[in-house]
Formats: sequence, C-alpha cells, structure tokens
Amino acid sequence: MSDFDLFRISEDHEALREAVREVCENKIAPHAADVDEESRFPQEALDALQSTDFHAPHIAEEYDGVGADALATCIVIEEVARVCASSSLIPAVNKLGTMPLILGASDEIKAKYLPPVARGEAMFSYGLSEAGAGSDTAGMKCKAIEQADGTFLLNGQKSWITNAGVSEYYTVLAVTDPEGERGRNVTAFVVEKSDEGFTFGKPEKKLGIKGSPTRELLFENCSIPGDRMVGAPGEGLKIALRTLDHTRVTIGAQAVGIAQGALDFALGYVKERQQFGKSISQFQGVQFMLADMGMKLEAARQMVYVAAAKSERNDPDLPFFGAAAKCFASDVAMEVTTDAVQLLGGYGYTKDFPVERMMRDAKITQIYEGTNQVQRIVMARQLLKG
Repeated sequence: MSDFDLFRISEDHEALREAVREVCENKIAPHAADVDEESRFPQEALDALQSTDFHAPHIAEEYDGVGADALATCIVIEEVARVCASSSLIPAVNKLGTMPLILGASDEIKAKYLPPVARGEAMFSYGLSEAGAGSDTAGMKCKAIEQADGTFLLNGQKSWITNAGVSEYYTVLAVTDPEGERGRNVTAFVVEKSDEGFTFGKPEKKLGIKGSPTRELLFENCSIPGDRMVGAPGEGLKIALRTLDHTRVTIGAQAVGIAQGALDFALGYVKERQQFGKSISQFQGVQFMLADMGMKLEAARQMVYVAAAKSERNDPDLPFFGAAAKCFASDVAMEVTTDAVQLLGGYGYTKDFPVERMMRDAKITQIYEGTNQVQRIVMARQLLKG
C-alpha cells in the first residue's frame, strides 16, 4: 500500500456506502417525516436494516454477525442518519449496548447475547445515566446487591435510555459495593426485558429524534443471575467509559450524516429558488454559506473516519480522538442544519421541508454520550497527560 492510499477510502467501503444509501433512499427516507410527526418507532427502517444486515454490522462473524470494521459501521450510521436520525440509532445503539460485552464479558455471555442481536432477533440498549448522575456517572444510586444464593437484587432507575422498551436486552451499570471506593464499586450486568421487577417509564416527549423511544428503566427488587455480570465486580465504570471511547465515534458519524442530509437538501433548494430574477445560488452571500457548510462538514467527516480507524486498532490515543470527533462533528451538525434552515428562509421553518427536523435532530448529538463540555474535559486531560 502506498502512502497515498492511506488517505483514500477503500473500494469496499465505498461499495458499502452505495448499498446502504440505496436501502436508505428507498426504504427509510419515505417514512422519516411521518416517524417524526407521529413520534413512532421506525419499524420500516428496522425491517429494512435487518433484511440487509445493517442493523448491527459491528458484531463479529463468530457470533453470526457480518464483522464490519469500525469505519464501515460509521458509514452505515452516517448514511442512515442522512435521511433519518431516529433510524440511525438502531445500529448506533446496538453497538452501544453490546460494546461492554465485546470489551469485557466472558465467552459464555458473548455467545448467549451477541448472536440474537446479530441475527436481528433482538436489540440491545445501554443503561448508564440517572436522573442525578448524568455527566457525573460515578454518582449513580442504582444498586445491585448480591444475595446469599449468588443472584443480585437490582433497585433504582436509569434515565434517557435510547430505544428503551423496544430493545430486548440492556447493559445496566449499578453499585455493587455501597461502602466501596466511588467509581470502583460499580458493576455491569445484562438485564432482559422479561426480568421480573424491571419496567419502563413513560416515553419522553423530545425536541428531536422522536422516532427513537427514550424512557426510564425502573428496577424494583429485580433479581439478576450472577452469571449475567459483564466483566469482574467493580470493573463496570471502567468498561462503561472504554465503551464510550469507541461509541462516541459513531455519534460523530451520526452528526456527519445529519449535516450531509441538510446540506444536500439546501443545495438542491438554492439552485431552484428564484429571487430578483435569478437563482439564489448565484448570490455570493449564499455561496459563502454553502462553502463554510461544505468545508466544516468535510473536516468533521475526516475526524470521524480517523477516530474510527483508531477505534478499530484500539489505539492508546482513542480517548482524545473519539471525544474530538464527537464534539467537533456535533457542533458542525448543529451549525450546518441551522444554516440549511436559514437558506430555505420561511420555508425552512415549516415542516413541509426536512431541514427543520434535521436541525432538531442535530441538537442531541451535542448532548448524549457525554455533553460537548465533557468532551472538552476528556480532550484536555488527554493533552495534559501527554
């Protein structure tokens, strides 16, 4: 491989993009506005993604998956987000929920829970945040106390859980040693939707990603078998934070997709829209806006792809690059979608056109999987560590 090939996306990755885009344009895009308007789960997208093996592409072949690398997974999420951000949370959250297992679980747990997700029989969500422990994850109050028979009794709640109620499985973080050292007393478990004592709060009414259900997880004397532990006791938070190093890259990819969808639509619109006797694409003020949108979007895409390569290799500087990609790309998505609304003028503010939905959807990418303020803390710490 020549040095120049390092800066070119492989033919396989480009072929993947074409295949995903075709599925998205034909099967997902036609339902995106309806999904948003009705705040309903995008079942059409789930069916389309499962039938083409794009619903959880990251799972290895040994667990019945297609074994897509981190960059390929990002391309899938980016392309789905380009037409429907809510639908892109299907592959993104399947990765988020299963990543703790991939990083830290026993072979038995992986063999039990990864194949059903890979085959499209189940989805997997991730339970870390709580009402009083958002950015301060170590401050969680949810407890899993070991019983005499080796089971764990789970009590507490988790907030803002993506695809809650639809997913069959949940990675849940809970304090297992209330007297132990803060942050080192948390353990990860797999919780099944059918577990007694496990229920859901009402769906949250949200600004964007309305097709992806967000609900509380509620645990009241929920008994969990000891063999559902992910990793060793007390390792939960370490596994959770390592998970986020990898999955923040996928949020960056989602943000890039949302921004690309908005830019694509705005470009088509400004070429058609006539004012003062000519297309508004001929006005320098409009051209400068488009140039900035395109430039920042490409910078964000390159950061995400580099971070994806580092995720695939497990590079030691992934924490910096994952945080940087997520932070930069989500800020760019917010800016590009806002400018797309501006370029459409009064029409941009109406639901007749998709850019207002994209603007609302973009906002969450600056918040979830660690706010962009937290990303800057992560980056600064990595820089100061050298």
